[in-house]
Amino acid sequence: MIRTLVVVGHGMVGHHLIEQLRSRDRTDAWRVVVLAEESVPAYDRVALSSSVEGRGADHLALAGPGFLADPSIHLLLDTTALAVDRRRRLVRCDDGTVVHYDALVLATGARPFVPPVPGHELPGCHRYRTLADLDGIRAAARPGRAGVVIGGGLLGLEAANALRLLGMRPHVVELAPRLMPVQVDDGGGAVLARLIAALGVELHLGIGTAAVEACLDGRVRRVRLADGSAVDTELVVFAAGVRPRDELARGAGLAVGERGGVLVDDRCRTEDPRIWAVGDCAAVEGRCYGLVAPGYRMAESVVGQLLGVDSVPFAGADTATRLKLLGVEVASLGDAHATTAGAVELAYTDAAAGTYAKLVLAEDGRTLLGAVLAGDASAFGTLRPYLGKELPTSPDQLLTRP
Repeated sequence: MIRTLVVVGHGMVGHHLIEQLRSRDRTDAWRVVVLAEESVPAYDRVALSSSVEGRGADHLALAGPGFLADPSIHLLLDTTALAVDRRRRLVRCDDGTVVHYDALVLATGARPFVPPVPGHELPGCHRYRTLADLDGIRAAARPGRAGVVIGGGLLGLEAANALRLLGMRPHVVELAPRLMPVQVDDGGGAVLARLIAALGVELHLGIGTAAVEACLDGRVRRVRLADGSAVDTELVVFAAGVRPRDELARGAGLAVGERGGVLVDDRCRTEDPRIWAVGDCAAVEGRCYGLVAPGYRMAESVVGQLLGVDSVPFAGADTATRLKLLGVEVASLGDAHATTAGAVELAYTDAAAGTYAKLVLAEDGRTLLGAVLAGDASAFGTLRPYLGKELPTSPDQLLTRP
């Protein structure tokens, strides 16, 4: 008997789950119905800004012809799930569609966080999350003029890069005293700020946004900062992080985490045995990860359960990150902020080369607990396998190698 799996959301993690299921479901035991809010199938959201570098959006697509032609996959675009009826095992959608499920996976992702500053809904304010968002930014961009990005984390720097590629003069406003405050420390943030400022991005660090002000026609005119300064602009991009989309779970009476997210166990199961959650929307034992790699592992665990084979529990994730933002290499891994009791920090800055490297070591001075790299992340591949282990050579040599 063929069973129906309904996947709510067709982002990167939801797509990976479906691909894994179809490749491993040798007997075609499952028919998959995908409820996708966007007007296009899944794409590489991580590389979003690359679509303004003279490359079309097609290069971001994840769903190839084989996926789209698969008779066991029914993809419904422009379809928003509004409610889950757990008793009748139904999902109701905004266009009147009602889908029955034998199993349900919530892969609804996250929504951009927009700080509730006055004027945040004015025409000229944009979010940075989807291809449609990027289309709106592209249409509003005016080469040579200032554009303001609210948020100096990963998303904010990606958005600033998009504005720069569109010919604008980006300003980045970050409430924390450094860029990428989650991933890097003060030393790494200082090097990162110098390198990015040298590319023509004006930084406003340790400063909040007081208001977005309008001109007479009601559109954005300037951004007023908390220190009293202002940036004249017609384009504001909010990229101050994301929040898990857990509204479907809440409406269905499912538990959510203390900080949001659909509460699931180490196998990504909700309290309802027919419902799972994966990716940005999932709070695995209370924790949301917000990265693609952990989401893929969650998806693979769920697929094993759906197929009745051995399934590896999701036992946390490696949150190591290596990125190139505006051409600047950045990486962090493990306990980058040295929060472990007795941790020792060893840092090296090469001002001339514009690089920073820090190792976080256990009390023994040899066991690697974490690291931060900025300007040059080539040591990332060497360090990552030794996380939690004794280093093969002295930490000094690793930091100052030619």
